[in-house]
Amino acid sequence: MLARVPAGWRAIVVDNGSTDGSADIARSLGATVVHESRRGFGAACHAGLLAARADLVCFCDCDASMDPGLLAAMAAGVAAGEADLLLGRRRPQGRGAWPLHARAGNLALARMLRRRTGLRLHDLGPMRVARREALLGLELTDRRSGYPLQMVVRAADAGWRVAETDVPYLPRSGKSKVTGTWRGTWQAVRDMRKVLAEPPGIRSAPTEGASA
Repeated sequence: MLARVPAGWRAIVVDNGSTDGSADIARSLGATVVHESRRGFGAACHAGLLAARADLVCFCDCDASMDPGLLAAMAAGVAAGEADLLLGRRRPQGRGAWPLHARAGNLALARMLRRRTGLRLHDLGPMRVARREALLGLELTDRRSGYPLQMVVRAADAGWRVAETDVPYLPRSGKSKVTGTWRGTWQAVRDMRKVLAEPPGIRSAPTEGASA
């Protein structure tokens, strides 16, 4: 997976409690490893965002389900002003790439998101690109499964142009604590429902800026 990161890019891997030695493997392959003591998907994502220094930042699961090489084209789109937040819409490739319960949960959330923001998105996938300073300006607070949805909701409230582009979605390596079980999936849905219940607030609009 790390071998497919675009040349010249800085790969940041966040370790928030893994016990399989993956952090050491990532470090040996040249990634910058950031340790986050708090558990939770959002805690890991935000730690990576804080550790980044580039103007544009990209998010991608590190489970071999997605090709990070696709991020170069997505980043180019954001840099060119085609979108302020660009999401990768997952297109399953192969049997078992996207379990039925995970698809059902994603569909339900997409519908709730549409009612809340008007955004007509098909997926809330983890592969995404935006400007770092603008993301920090959204003041994201969720540190669990609601983090990716909160990013989209607050971006929409701030008037960002949110778009999606198709990306292949392959069977992941290992079992997910979220999409790997019905219980994990619906726990994520509950987390995200709380995010959707947040009242609209004023957030900063995305702007051009130098790297931090």
